[in-house]
Amino acid sequence: MNVVPPELQFAFEICARVGTPLRGGVGRLGERVHVPISGGTVRGPRLNGRVLPGGGDWLLMRPDGSSLIEAHYNIEAEDGTPIYVHNRGLRVSSREVLARLQRGEAVADDEMYFRSAPVFDAPEGPHGWLSDRLFVARLTRAGDEVMVQVFELR
Repeated sequence: MNVVPPELQFAFEICARVGTPLRGGVGRLGERVHVPISGGTVRGPRLNGRVLPGGGDWLLMRPDGSSLIEAHYNIEAEDGTPIYVHNRGLRVSSREVLARLQRGEAVADDEMYFRSAPVFDAPEGPHGWLSDRLFVARLTRAGDEVMVQVFELR
């Protein structure tokens, strides 16, 4: 068997500003939290633009302290093209690291597993390629910003 792993190519970074989390209380599966997205930037070799306000991250904090991420928001390319983003991910860390994140402190990448698989819905035209590719992302959070380094799976 000839196993050929796919390659990753950096496409762009989304830097999203986030607001104060709205907590929904602890339920059977964990605690539901809504984190509003208020704006941000998109910069990189394949796409530049801005994050539009009005999106959000609806996450589930499981009893073990890890979180299932479910973000929905829109970006606008430099040429004005609207692009919808649905980003599902996973954050796993110790409870200590989670507490630091919740206080808005920076956490090193090697202190947690914070990854996602963003899906883009772009109209036909110069940004249509986003709808025709698979992506993975590395996420970091510092204060009121979440940085999403997006890599095309080739």
